[in-house]
Amino acid sequence: MSPNILSRFTAGALLLVFGNAHAAPPPVPNTSNGTVQYAFTPDGRADDMIVEAIAGARKQVLVQAFSFTHRRIAEALIKARGRGVEVIVIADYEQTYQIETSVIGDIADGGVPVLLDAQHASAHNKVMVIDGDGAGCAVITGSYNYTHAAQFRNAENAVILKGNPALCDAFRRNWSLHKTHSLPYQR
Repeated sequence: MSPNILSRFTAGALLLVFGNAHAAPPPVPNTSNGTVQYAFTPDGRADDMIVEAIAGARKQVLVQAFSFTHRRIAEALIKARGRGVEVIVIADYEQTYQIETSVIGDIADGGVPVLLDAQHASAHNKVMVIDGDGAGCAVITGSYNYTHAAQFRNAENAVILKGNPALCDAFRRNWSLHKTHSLPYQR
């Protein structure tokens, strides 16, 4: 195959596989402000950092979870709900029902509304938006699933970005988008 034909084939194959990269919207600039906390597992205590952030919530915690087996994080969400914080969880449909140690049922039993996202092959977000409508807001994200394995067996990362209202609003709007197609959890 000549180099010219190969380059046209490669470009066409990339277009077929990845779509027209030029048609994608440009990235939205986001001025960094606020603070950043981070932890790496299995050695770092990402779970402590997340539990502490939930304990500091005043108004709202919006959660998107792929897998959820970490009992202390689940208990922190239930405690937040018990002290009057609005807590809502959107979880991956398949992971919720396929993992024996899932704590989604416990979270729902604790009075936290739980929705299941079955619209995607994987609802793979790992996000919490805490008090997302003000200057003291926080976004928790990273590779860290809210699981025992993420804390003690896997190499994961968790990041808490605090005090960046534009970022919090973007994550809150994305959470709301997924809420529109998610269904209530049922045992």
